[in-house]
Amino acid sequence: MTTDTPLPEDAAGAPEPTAAELNPEIKIAELEGRLAEMSDAYLRAKAEVENVRRRADEDVAKARKFAVEAFAEAMLPVMDSLEAAIATPSASVETVLEGVHATRRQLSSALERNKVVEINPGQGAKFDPHQHQAISMVPAPTQESNTVVTVLQKGFLIADRVLRPALVTVAAPK
Repeated sequence: MTTDTPLPEDAAGAPEPTAAELNPEIKIAELEGRLAEMSDAYLRAKAEVENVRRRADEDVAKARKFAVEAFAEAMLPVMDSLEAAIATPSASVETVLEGVHATRRQLSSALERNKVVEINPGQGAKFDPHQHQAISMVPAPTQESNTVVTVLQKGFLIADRVLRPALVTVAAPK
């Protein structure tokens, strides 16, 4: 499948030089034009990157500034309930206790909506150093060692990160 007819550029050996290649002033002018275009494109790209970075910094600053907005909104009904309780000093103990329970339910609901979850291990649960803080080890003949005997203070997770570990006593080794 070879052809004996030479290609046009094979016949001459090399392509014909253009006018720009023959005249250096024309070549310099073309190169300066390309340089100007590239410099302009570079400056525009650099300005765009700076604008994107500035907008991203502003977005991050706004996100930090208003990160607790949803949580604060969820806390407002709890504040309203507490203020209502304070506004009625002559209320009976039963009424105040009922209000405290209702306020606690509001607070618990607000925490759950904002992904704040209780860590409240049951008695006999395996001690987890990532979620529990052992205050002491106590003898517990009916429990396995390194299990929770009592919870002294509940812990909390926020979006699967420990906000505060549960304070617990742990069964001592036998």
